[in-house]
Amino acid sequence: MNEQFLPVLGVLVRQEIAETNFKCDLLKCKGACCTFESRYGAPLAIGEIKAIEDILDEVKYYLSPGHVKEIEENGFYEKKQNEYMTRSINNRACVFVCHEDGIAKCAIEKAYVDKKTDFKKPISCHLFPIRRSDFDGEILKYEKLDECNPALDNGKINNTTIAEFCKEPLEKLFGNEWYSQLMESIGR
Repeated sequence: MNEQFLPVLGVLVRQEIAETNFKCDLLKCKGACCTFESRYGAPLAIGEIKAIEDILDEVKYYLSPGHVKEIEENGFYEKKQNEYMTRSINNRACVFVCHEDGIAKCAIEKAYVDKKTDFKKPISCHLFPIRRSDFDGEILKYEKLDECNPALDNGKINNTTIAEFCKEPLEKLFGNEWYSQLMESIGR
């Protein structure tokens, strides 16, 4: 795997995002990305906090009583190491996790799919397995996790790269022209 970066209109993209096959397989991973063991929840942009506050009543409908209680008593986000993130319950589940047929899903996204909101989910969640960093400029890298091995297999079967799997959030974040430039630079 090439460890180089692709410069795309002011953003550095790790080559592995273009080369690694990846497509989520929820039936196998059971939504592991929403329930990783960690003291940290999903990163949130300041604007996303306001957007979630505005739809919180619609989102609570999909949550278990325990998650609703956590939000009502402690809020849905916290600030750790100078970053805002969703609250994590028992250092495991995102406060917005709901379960459907044994699969962890995002209550924010469920409200969006049911057309109760126009906010799909935080960009950090939507971009996953891509993570953003800022070292005097935006850098995109692939976060490798064993829980996502089924997605690697599914990506090979479907001939889908991380860049293709994350088309929608990449276009949302950087625009259609940027995404077209990325795909052109990787020959897809």
